[in-house]
Amino acid sequence: MASNVYHFKPWNIGRWLIWSLFALVLAVAPLAWTSSLGQTMLSQIGVAIIACLSYNILLGQGGMLSFGHAVYTGLGAFLAIHALNAASAGTLAIPVSLIPLVGGLAGLVVAALLGYVTTRKSGTTFAMITLGVGELVWSMSLMLPEFFGGEGGISGNRVVGKPVWGVSFGPQIQLYYLIALYCFVCTAVMFALTRTPLGRMLNAVRDNPERVEFVGYDTRQVRWRAFMIAGFFAGIAGGLSALNFEIVTAEVVGAQRSGAYLLFVFLGGATFFFGPIIGAVLMVIGIVLLSEWTKAWLFYLGLIFLFMVMYAPGGVASLIMMNLRVAAFGKLRRLWTAYLALGGTGAALLLGVAAMIEMVYHVQLNAALGPQMSFLGATLDTGRADTWVGAIFVVLTGAGLFELARRVFVHEWGETQAEIEKEIKRREAL
Repeated sequence: MASNVYHFKPWNIGRWLIWSLFALVLAVAPLAWTSSLGQTMLSQIGVAIIACLSYNILLGQGGMLSFGHAVYTGLGAFLAIHALNAASAGTLAIPVSLIPLVGGLAGLVVAALLGYVTTRKSGTTFAMITLGVGELVWSMSLMLPEFFGGEGGISGNRVVGKPVWGVSFGPQIQLYYLIALYCFVCTAVMFALTRTPLGRMLNAVRDNPERVEFVGYDTRQVRWRAFMIAGFFAGIAGGLSALNFEIVTAEVVGAQRSGAYLLFVFLGGATFFFGPIIGAVLMVIGIVLLSEWTKAWLFYLGLIFLFMVMYAPGGVASLIMMNLRVAAFGKLRRLWTAYLALGGTGAALLLGVAAMIEMVYHVQLNAALGPQMSFLGATLDTGRADTWVGAIFVVLTGAGLFELARRVFVHEWGETQAEIEKEIKRREAL
């Protein structure tokens, strides 16, 4: 009797398709966004993907909450820019395409030295040590201007020597494809790490360190090795960033950069491998575009983080995976009206909140420009009481309707999950 079940072992067709799609997106992205801003943002996204994935080796895979990951991306960037300047001066024979590896080696060495101390502890103690190390390195950046360049930083020129096959890395698109190549290779290697014995043991150390010690493994050694690997890839991200901007300042080792890695990896979804990739895209969009749109962009990021912690602690990746599970059982169609209600009421609430925030910022920071301000193409007069009353009315109405829509959605979602569990048990019984 012929079997209707097809197996593709040892080839995982789905995984090959995903990786091929990832490579295709990296290849065609600059052809879709041909502007200078678009290609610059794509380059930053590629760098951010490597940085966020390296941070997730610590947070998502190892359960190590670090507040100083920018130390390794930043020092990798400084070593890379110094190597670039040495190559420009002719004192170091290294092609520009290998400069990011200099940053990676710098991150590896620094992570080996500092990680030997920080990984002796875990949990809250580890987090506090990394915070202290980050502040220490940032303060050193101001005390050692010979290496860090002081307030002006260190600048360089990525066009070194004669072009090879017409590639000089001067045009942004040429540098983008170098970043895309590093991004794909580093992503693949970090994914492969999750399938190695070290990666599995790192997950075990995260989940149950006492049991790992009981079966004979040294949890500190596991954390230290993972810390060094994370530092290596963080250094590569720093080296690529140095090539992209051609300048490195003390800001790259500051606490704000480390906080950004933590914030956006969490928003993307630290428990899934592709979560930090989503977080990296959100980070560049949030910092570059949102900061250009409004002065209150940090306030918006704080609100987004707050709501994600309250309603989706698994990040955007968890929302995607939950809905993929529902779609796999053919139940997603019954939820579309609930999603539409959530989206509409949420948009109304967001509109009112954004109007309130922008008016408050305008009164506090731009009072000299007069009471009138532009908001999404409309003119709002902050000097009139009805403008404030209207904004408050939109906020309260949107909040009330959103809460009603949320309760309906929770009810529908609960029934859907119950039906899925019943179907799973039925299939297991067969």
